[in-house]
Amino acid sequence: MKQLYLIHEHHPRLLLFFAGWGADETPFRHYHPAGSDYMICYDYCSLQFDPSLLDNYREIHVVGWSMGVWAAARVVPPLALPIGRTIALNGTPYQMDDRRGIPEAIFRGTLEGLNGASLHKFLRRMCSDTAAFRRFLEVSPHRPLEELREELAATLQREEAQQPLPDPSFFREAFIGANDRIIPPANQRCAWEEAGAEICLSDEAHYTERIFKHYLEEIWTND
Repeated sequence: MKQLYLIHEHHPRLLLFFAGWGADETPFRHYHPAGSDYMICYDYCSLQFDPSLLDNYREIHVVGWSMGVWAAARVVPPLALPIGRTIALNGTPYQMDDRRGIPEAIFRGTLEGLNGASLHKFLRRMCSDTAAFRRFLEVSPHRPLEELREELAATLQREEAQQPLPDPSFFREAFIGANDRIIPPANQRCAWEEAGAEICLSDEAHYTERIFKHYLEEIWTND
């Protein structure tokens, strides 16, 4: 797993963001939560996480998006960290699950058929419309296709082995986009109702700039 500081000014508070599959820092580096350091995590070929990088923070807020929710629910709960708010965006602790995540047939089909054309289609489905997709392409991640295939395959192996197990109750707040075409909104709702999380339902797609603006910047600026 990559852990990268986007803001490292030795604030007492950290915003720890777990991005989704295939991500890097490029789409998320322009957000600036006031009064906080800001670290992004991505590339879940490995779930090795270095908690020593988080020493000396008095409060750590965790936001996960998409596959990042899956990763954070496995990595963070066992660590002795001063966790504040925990917010899931369009994701669940169950990456491949017919009721609470991406249906198994779709997940396996995505991996088996992954190529340049299918990735382009996937990224288009993340966005609400053509204009949003064009804006995403301006900040799209810079990772090779083979690396994305390895990341998805590693996720599948962990899901099949059910190791490490997630902590479904780690995220206490969950945002669900009603127009998410990647992870079925009904499955997300099922996962979070079982976990007892506070649910916010909005008419958004899987990737939406204004949602990231709100959850990676505005709410911490006003906190």
